[in-house]
Amino acid sequence: MRRWLAAWSLAAVLAANAAHAADGPLSVCLDEDRPPLSVHHKGKADSGFDVLLAQAIAERIGRPLKIQWFESKLDEDSSPQLEANALLSDGRCSLVGGYALTTDSLVKPGMKTARLPDFTGATREDRRRRVALGELTPSQPYVYSPMTVVLGPKAKGRKIADIGDLAGLRLAIESGSLGDAILMTFDKGRLIDGITHLVPGRDDLLGALASGDYDATLIDLGRFDAHRAAHPDTAITASGYYYPIGANRGYVGLASDPALIDAVNKALTELAAEGKIAEFGRQAGLTYLPPREPVILGDVWMKIIQR
Repeated sequence: MRRWLAAWSLAAVLAANAAHAADGPLSVCLDEDRPPLSVHHKGKADSGFDVLLAQAIAERIGRPLKIQWFESKLDEDSSPQLEANALLSDGRCSLVGGYALTTDSLVKPGMKTARLPDFTGATREDRRRRVALGELTPSQPYVYSPMTVVLGPKAKGRKIADIGDLAGLRLAIESGSLGDAILMTFDKGRLIDGITHLVPGRDDLLGALASGDYDATLIDLGRFDAHRAAHPDTAITASGYYYPIGANRGYVGLASDPALIDAVNKALTELAAEGKIAEFGRQAGLTYLPPREPVILGDVWMKIIQR
């Protein structure tokens, strides 16, 4: 009898905890400085496409939204994939938004533990400790994020239908970036003589382009959107060309909570069908492109080399 009562009591506790989790806040981790996707600055209202979308999903599944803001800083012991996994595995959130859906970003991590990125509310101990990592599982994608050619004032109006159309222009690119790999390897190095390498974090790539020092660059479309929002009178312009290899973005959660991913996918399907996801993009100043195949991008470096 006592064993039965003990088992019943444990089952009741587990059921109560599950019900609380289902009714509690939907906790979403977002990067605090990734305009126009997500922005969080002290003294200012939170903004961005991923903020609007997270609010809509939380409302759709009947749970209040709690955003856990974090700051992504790469070092030799970390990466966006490990940071997201650490935040989820530590219970800081149930979902990470704006996650690039690639094969590499979703594989089981080779490391068993990782450090947490800086996040709102972090203590000194949080910054020192390591977190045991879990396995990630993605939602369906909700936006496509490609690379785009951006033109300086002297090249304004130049028609770009392919990377080869950049021949003869003064090109600037950040060393070690995806754009760097694309431009340097194009057609066996045909563009190399026209490329100037800038140092990320030290040189102002888009500022140099706007001042006319260079004619074109290849960057993430969202980065151009962010620059245009911060500098409405900028002299740089969109070419309208998107490099054919790009990644979808979606949510990522832990594989141990498939019910949450199912609920999020249902909400995303409904919001997309109603045109609301595209509207959130317009409200946030994002050049919204719907997801496309492949849903999960394979080895991007091999695709670039083989083109």
